[in-house]
Amino acid sequence: MSDDYRTEQDSLGEMQVPADAYWGAQTQRAVENFPISGLTFGRRFVRALGVVKKAAAQANRDLEMIPEDKADCIVAAADEVIAGEHDDQFPVDVFQTGSGTSSNMNANEVISNRATELYGGDIGSREIHPNDHVNFGQSSNDVIPTAMHVAALEAVEKDVIPALDILREALRAKEEEFDGVVKTGRTHLQDATPVRLGQEFGGYATQMEKGLVRVDNVREHLSELALGGTAVGTGLNTHPEFASRAAEYITKETGVQFREADDHFEAQAAHDAMGEAHGALRTVAGSLNKIANDLRLLASGPRNGLGEIEQPENQPGSSIMPGKVNPVVAEAVNQVHKQVVGNDAAVSAGAAEGQLDLNLYKPVCAYNFLQSAELVTNASEVFARKFVAKLEANEEHCQDQVEQSMALATALNPHIGYDKASEVAKAALKEDKTVREVVVEKGYLSEAEADEVIDPEAMTYTGILGDD
Repeated sequence: MSDDYRTEQDSLGEMQVPADAYWGAQTQRAVENFPISGLTFGRRFVRALGVVKKAAAQANRDLEMIPEDKADCIVAAADEVIAGEHDDQFPVDVFQTGSGTSSNMNANEVISNRATELYGGDIGSREIHPNDHVNFGQSSNDVIPTAMHVAALEAVEKDVIPALDILREALRAKEEEFDGVVKTGRTHLQDATPVRLGQEFGGYATQMEKGLVRVDNVREHLSELALGGTAVGTGLNTHPEFASRAAEYITKETGVQFREADDHFEAQAAHDAMGEAHGALRTVAGSLNKIANDLRLLASGPRNGLGEIEQPENQPGSSIMPGKVNPVVAEAVNQVHKQVVGNDAAVSAGAAEGQLDLNLYKPVCAYNFLQSAELVTNASEVFARKFVAKLEANEEHCQDQVEQSMALATALNPHIGYDKASEVAKAALKEDKTVREVVVEKGYLSEAEADEVIDPEAMTYTGILGDD
């Protein structure tokens, strides 16, 4: 063995571990066993593991299950993990044992060795043992789903919800700014009766508000923690008060409300809460996609498209066409939606594959959920600040288009009937005239009556025009 390595031991024997690593033999075995994707858990999940291990040590200290001086060192080491000081010490691939045992032992070994240092011992001496102390009263089968819920709900409360609110506010601001801009409505991508541009943006803002409610609703089930169930849900080898005490410490550490699971068997054998919660992210991503698509259409042109809004010039749009500007931010949002849909397939499939007393798709569910949360968060903020907030209305163009719309004939229905209104619309299209011109030429309405009935702005409100 070179000076670059040290020898650590687990139940299978000795392993060479990098000398400067805090992880131990079981982590090293996982690194060598799973060279699959190069993907490792990020900040949110590693932080959650630290939170769980800290809370477990605090609860076990209170219950006198582990010595106070050792528990205090575990808490201090876990604090460093929570703070992100040891993120490089979590090298295990996402695609590993389905229970996440490798990641749990990774956390146990890192915290054990760092806590041993703080205790005054040597790394690898196990004076603070990864299993007997750091993992006391726990199993990978309850630690990993607990970390999943902690990471997921923290991501929802601290990242996703604030980001969606930023986008909602940006859309509401445009609703107010564009309220006086009358434009052509469209159904089936064909001209329909007039709307105000502000009304369309109000619809987008409401989508975000409803999305916020959907995401907020995932709190109830994600707040349940599996910790305390140990191997299969029975709670073997843990103190009866451990789970509730640890949940209180986790709540205190995160500022997010958590509680012991209603049923530990359900919490470990099924991950329906993760499937449900990711479904909310998928729905919100769909809302973002719809809004981005609409804004791309409304900004299409600038001369030969709809051109009803003017998009920000974020960057040159083409390597060959000078002066071209593309809706690049909206396109990024569209791509985020596709990735989230793919992640949802993975999460929903994994959540549905629990077998007997354990779901064996914990790592892939956790990884994909947290990636989706990050994508929705970042896409929402960027979309709000770099695209939506910088949009401008092409008011004159909108007015010109409205006046030429055949759909204005809809306002004629209560006054001359559907058949005559249809006749007027077809004649206007064939003769390249406005509906207003044709209905007067045919003698169905006088000019004054036509002006009163065919009022595009008034048509954006509920009611029958020209009806005294």
